[in-house]
Amino acid sequence: MHIVRSYDDEQRQLVERIVAMGHTAVAQLEAALDVVERRDDGAARRVVANDEAIDEAERQVSQDVMRLALRGPMARDLRAVLAGLRIPAEIERIGDHAANVAKRSIVLHAAPPLPQVAGLRALGMVAAGQVRQALRAYATGDDTLALQVRDNDARLDQQYTALFRELLTWMMEDPRHITPCTHLLFMARNLERVGDHATNIAENVWFLRHGDEPLPPRDKRDGTSAPTALP
Repeated sequence: MHIVRSYDDEQRQLVERIVAMGHTAVAQLEAALDVVERRDDGAARRVVANDEAIDEAERQVSQDVMRLALRGPMARDLRAVLAGLRIPAEIERIGDHAANVAKRSIVLHAAPPLPQVAGLRALGMVAAGQVRQALRAYATGDDTLALQVRDNDARLDQQYTALFRELLTWMMEDPRHITPCTHLLFMARNLERVGDHATNIAENVWFLRHGDEPLPPRDKRDGTSAPTALP
């Protein structure tokens, strides 16, 4: 019984470390959005440099997960081990996307400010909120909240598509806008991908509770690859 209790305690501590890692990545994302708006190159470079801390956290968590796996867990615990490897990988990618936004902001600041920066920030805050909810679902084992995160990804897709179309229109109206708008397009794509990683975290929460039971179908509304995406 003592061994089982010890194992359960280590599992809880692992989840807490993964959730803390996730909140660090979200803070990085919010910092990246802030430097875009404030046009602060120094802060942008700090966001890029801080990405290494998230990478190191993922490496440490992976080692901790493998130590738990070697103790011979049951089927339920094996799902926890798999989620303990998958979710930090999703968080690490969120950190990468935050760093990418910060890197492009440095180049973007060489051009005059664009009004679409406000739309980019709005998109990013929705994505950050999705990650926070996914982390809460993981921390509490709330599969209902996980499904809400997964379903809400359609809203983020809609915002991304609207910003995509607005930027294309802006580029077509004035060739001088092409370079800065291209950077904003790539930054927006990074933010849309953050939403996808939040969805993947949520789907791992479902997997923890239900194993291979199929997930309900969901709506996807990223229209950027459709012919109607062009203005």
